[in-house]
Amino acid sequence: MKQFSVVIAGGGSTFTPGIVMMLLDNLERFPIRTLKFYDNDGARQEVIGEACKILLRERAPQIEFCYTTDPQIAFSDVDFVMAHIRVGKYPMRELDEKIPLKYGVVGQETCGPGGIAYGMRSIGGVLELVDYMERYSPDAWMLNYSNPAAIVAEATRRLCPNARILNICDMPIGIEGRMAQILGLESRKEMEVSYYGLNHFGWWRAIRDHQGNDLMPRLRAHVAEHGYIPMTEAAHHEASWCETFGKARDIYALDPETLPNTYLKYYLFPDEVVEHSDPHYTRANEVIDGREKQVFGQCRQIIERGSAQDAELEVDEHASYIVDLARAIALNTKERMLLIVPNKGAIHNFDPDAMVEIPCLVGSGGPEPLQIGDIPNFQKGMMGQQVAVEKLVVDAWIEGSYQKLWQAVSLSKTVPSATVAKCIVDELQQVNRDYWPELN
Repeated sequence: MKQFSVVIAGGGSTFTPGIVMMLLDNLERFPIRTLKFYDNDGARQEVIGEACKILLRERAPQIEFCYTTDPQIAFSDVDFVMAHIRVGKYPMRELDEKIPLKYGVVGQETCGPGGIAYGMRSIGGVLELVDYMERYSPDAWMLNYSNPAAIVAEATRRLCPNARILNICDMPIGIEGRMAQILGLESRKEMEVSYYGLNHFGWWRAIRDHQGNDLMPRLRAHVAEHGYIPMTEAAHHEASWCETFGKARDIYALDPETLPNTYLKYYLFPDEVVEHSDPHYTRANEVIDGREKQVFGQCRQIIERGSAQDAELEVDEHASYIVDLARAIALNTKERMLLIVPNKGAIHNFDPDAMVEIPCLVGSGGPEPLQIGDIPNFQKGMMGQQVAVEKLVVDAWIEGSYQKLWQAVSLSKTVPSATVAKCIVDELQQVNRDYWPELN
């Protein structure tokens, strides 16, 4: 089997060691000859890079490894770009969350005004990566899971329509893993799902096993009572996630014919989300005090000891989805996977230009979206509003339009009025002046 060259863009991320460990666990399925990290923050990447160098030396010394801030070194001679960048890092995420909460509006990483602010930062960063890939390795594929994926996907659709980029998200995969636990299955791969929607904004309408048996009745009964919390699971170590998975039961009650993505809580119950939020300590603070300290602490210990033996780094399960996607392209497996793709009639009664998240068959030519047919008015109406928000954000970025950005925030289902929207936009614009295009 061919051996592949991979660059992880966002090499300084706390998720990078987990992705490396998952790649190492899958070398028989996806052999790697070269692994590179790229980040524009050299100091942050150095800690992760030095620790991973030791990990790779111990577990796979045959893999050529380097980390760099030089795009030509990083992107030359690669088959796949695995991109998970965070423009502005956690200090800007903290502002994305806390500024809307000051005005009684959902403060969340990818939803509402915070997600819009993050999108305005991410577009330029992802486009830069696409440019590097096309310049130095024009036959490579980018597997992009940089957030907010919906806005990034809309921007790449419009600004680089012929780029070999696939936009993906691990959230439905995580929920499907919980569904498999609820059903007593060993893996989500024992299920065949029909899902439709937008990124962080979708519904499962059918789930069967490979023998064609309908698994939805058992799942509906469980979710109606417990949400996506399996009976075998102890309390999640982060209360915010436990609450999110439990809240699925209330989202489900709105349409018991489908099973919802958990992110819908931010759009359907924004008042409750705000009420249960601490405007002084948000999810960003949880991550800074938790995952950031844990991962960087472990990496520094590895460097000090000169060994990754007994290190407490966690294998990143969502990376297995990335390996599956890379294999599907490289080996033309035609695996069925959820991707964010142009609708182009797959959902019959919806905007053909919308970037929708639906099952696709993936091979060497990219994704082949599966037909969804018509969707109900409830989902169609919610999706139409959210697609308009995402398109207006990209309009604002391209045109440098304050007006379009104000319209986008005003249209978000999380925001109560245009007056509140303007206050939030003005404050977000001020703190993002080093990241957003100039708005007029």
